[in-house]
Amino acid sequence: MARKAANAAPPAAEPEAQAAMQRPPAEVAFAGELARLKEADAALPKPVGWAMTPRSVVDFILGDPTRKLTPKFVGRRNFLERCVVALATNRGLMLIGEPGTAKSWLSELLAAAISGDSTLTVQGSAGTTEDAIKYSWNYALLLAEGPSPRSLVPAPMYRGMTDGKIVRFEELTRCPLEMQDVMLSILSDRVMAIPELPDDARSLFARTGFNVIATANTRDRGVNEMSAALKRRFNFETVHPIADIRDEMALVQRETDKLLARAGVPTMLTPDMTEILVVAFHELRNAKEEGGKALEPLTTAMSTAEAIATGYSAGLHAWFYGGGPAGARHLAQHLAGTALKDSPDDIKRLRHYFNHVVKDKKGELWRALYEARDELPDGKPG
Repeated sequence: MARKAANAAPPAAEPEAQAAMQRPPAEVAFAGELARLKEADAALPKPVGWAMTPRSVVDFILGDPTRKLTPKFVGRRNFLERCVVALATNRGLMLIGEPGTAKSWLSELLAAAISGDSTLTVQGSAGTTEDAIKYSWNYALLLAEGPSPRSLVPAPMYRGMTDGKIVRFEELTRCPLEMQDVMLSILSDRVMAIPELPDDARSLFARTGFNVIATANTRDRGVNEMSAALKRRFNFETVHPIADIRDEMALVQRETDKLLARAGVPTMLTPDMTEILVVAFHELRNAKEEGGKALEPLTTAMSTAEAIATGYSAGLHAWFYGGGPAGARHLAQHLAGTALKDSPDDIKRLRHYFNHVVKDKKGELWRALYEARDELPDGKPG
């Protein structure tokens, strides 16, 4: 059965095809940066099967102006170094954290930098089956020829082991325990048993370069708790929310500008509007206003990712229905849509935030946001 060469990246998308993608994978979006890093590292020692050195992997993710690398993730360098080193060992990497802390994005960047391919992904859910993790069969060929490598349909884990690449397992703890335990022999012995095939093909041994990055949401703990045996196969790293509000503002500004430009919207969020958006999310997420006064926390995770989505929605709304940049009223409308997802009581908490925090803030835009509080739902039926 023909396979691609180890670490061979997917064909680069043509500019027209890339422009048509809603969100190209990291190896396509940053193809130029990856190509330059790979070329610069060609003669340098690196883990076997890796496209670039561990140092370049971290530089690619954090950005480096001296090497013309854009920042793509906000986090401590020593945290990222530990993540990269874990992937060079015989253990997988488990990224855990609150929703919206960019765990999936970090796993995508790591896979793109190390393997040149971030698309070998298993999406964990209550309905995830063994076929979606390891392999399935072409039943027409199976009936005609019997079990053979030709009738086998490789799933991401099979392909990652065959090609020596990083495989991403998103939301591992959403899978039933029996599906999680499929990973035990793969992570322990780096072998996948395929009992249907003849003796010479019944075991697939992973090529050097293969490893697994899994993610887990801390809010899912206790749903399908990982076994102690599986936990031992991973190095755990926690992805924390962005602590510095200035870093969060810069990230939200950069990402919303990028999304609006990609959508063909010629106006961007003003820096003042971005500041209001991020401060509101920061206070609601931490259940504490800037002055230190405690607030009742929302049940919804008011993450940086949600702030970017809110800013993007407000920008689209303002342009398509008003022909201009987003204002406080657009922000209030989409802030409500983001915050009110889980508990009906969050409506009262959000209104309390407007009436007791936003009301007392200084500045024209904060005043405009307070005056837009009528955009918040009242919680009454109909």
